[in-house]
Amino acid sequence: MALAEQTIQGQLKASLEVLSRPIDTDTSRRLQRLMGIFRGIVATALLIVGVLYLDAPVLGARYPNLYLGTALIYATLAWVSFLFQARTTANLRVLAPLQLLLDIVCITVMLHASGGIASGIGSLLVVSVGAASLTLRSQQAFLAAAVSALAILGEQLLSYLMGLSPANAFIPAGVLGAIIFMIATAANPLARRLQESEALAHQRGIDLANMAQLNDYIIQHLRESIVVVDALQNIRLINQSAAEYLATDTRKTGQSLRSISPDLQRILLSWRRSGGVSTSPESFVSADGATPINTYIAPLENGGDGAVLIFLEDAGLLAEKVQQTKLAALGRLSASIAHEIRNPVGALSHAGQLLHESPNAGDYERRLLDIISKNSKRVSEIVDNILQLSRREPTNPQSISLAGWTAEFIDEFTMTLEIDASRLRIHGRDDLEVRMDPGHLHQICWNLCENAINYSATDDQGIPRPSPVEISFGRLPGNRRPFLEIADRGTGVPPEMRAQLFEPFARGRAGGTGLGLFISRELCECNRAALIFEPREDGGSIFRIVFADPERWGMVS
Repeated sequence: MALAEQTIQGQLKASLEVLSRPIDTDTSRRLQRLMGIFRGIVATALLIVGVLYLDAPVLGARYPNLYLGTALIYATLAWVSFLFQARTTANLRVLAPLQLLLDIVCITVMLHASGGIASGIGSLLVVSVGAASLTLRSQQAFLAAAVSALAILGEQLLSYLMGLSPANAFIPAGVLGAIIFMIATAANPLARRLQESEALAHQRGIDLANMAQLNDYIIQHLRESIVVVDALQNIRLINQSAAEYLATDTRKTGQSLRSISPDLQRILLSWRRSGGVSTSPESFVSADGATPINTYIAPLENGGDGAVLIFLEDAGLLAEKVQQTKLAALGRLSASIAHEIRNPVGALSHAGQLLHESPNAGDYERRLLDIISKNSKRVSEIVDNILQLSRREPTNPQSISLAGWTAEFIDEFTMTLEIDASRLRIHGRDDLEVRMDPGHLHQICWNLCENAINYSATDDQGIPRPSPVEISFGRLPGNRRPFLEIADRGTGVPPEMRAQLFEPFARGRAGGTGLGLFISRELCECNRAALIFEPREDGGSIFRIVFADPERWGMVS
């Protein structure tokens, strides 16, 4: 409250200080320029009339030469002062009184040269004093009115003493002086109101500018990512977080949405075609290829064809909030797995070791026993990973060369599952090094490759039609983050299941546990990586592991 009172008192004090000063605002300058044009035109007209009617003078009847000389000086100084005012930021506190003094002196002299008050030239002082009263302080305005009235009365007195004017001419001279005072008195409140309005408009302009800056700051620092798109699919507003998702600049407004994000434009056009009705948010991948983004569209105008407000939401953050309750169930499940599975697996492993030592085991049997031993160990590692996942234990990141690692992985995978090595193909030029827990990466890729093999396409009779699984690695265009992709030509993921693809217990086929993709994504997040799904053109799926920047690992660890 005290701060608010101080603010109000400061504003009132500033307003009083403004009212005590001469008006030197944009409005006052415009009025002064208009008065300068009027002064120049009137002075030029008076000069032209005096020149054209020199033989039978209409003006300057008493002293033609004095009139012509004064009119010439008046016109010259009027236009000079106007040009000076137009080309420079002259101070009205000095220029306005000088221009008014020029009007009083020249008009009074021409009044005397033209026969006194009867010539009517003195009425021009009414306009000059009235206009000056709008740009001068009240004391200066009344002083100007008094000087003008005294100048008219003084001219009349001089004419009377010289025998050029009768005594009754003092009456119209006095009336003209009174009119000048009345104009100055009436113009003074108008000037104060003009000054108050100007100060209020200036303050409102500052308030609006501050409000605009505040709104811009709030919009740019919102946690929500927003984009405003007009009816022509052009971006009108975008805040900082949305610009990061789309890899653009907040200052690049007015550009086509297609040039910034074709995927987002496709979603918007689909929303417009549906009449602005959407049952569930559509998703696309951010420009860096590492973040799935959910879109929510709200119309800003009636109908779905006008401007819209698009909210962009990190699907990973939303899924993390939703899965907090599921993680508790996963913890209980992990304890059950550790208790119920570890002992049978240990027994199987021990039995395999005993059979391996048997002298009756041949090469074929030993090969099968190796597979049993490896997979028993792998099941134990999976159980450990699930327990580690539920407890969020620290990972053990190591430097991994993707070229050598993928080759070893494919050999082990094809030998264990006894499939043709041609079913898995490697695409990668650069020998990239990433930093990740080797066991986690092995489990993730094993899950993804096994899904790709199990979900291979089938013919019309439902018989599996083997198709190659492509494993490729490289760097993303843009942020240059390393990635590893596993792509297949299988049946793909149904659209209705894509939103729950990485949720626990989401089953895509009979017999599955619904934990493979969930564990794979969680293991990626434990290693500061991201697991992204994209439908593949002409059928199939792409699962992309986007690794963290190894240099950042070095700085953090």
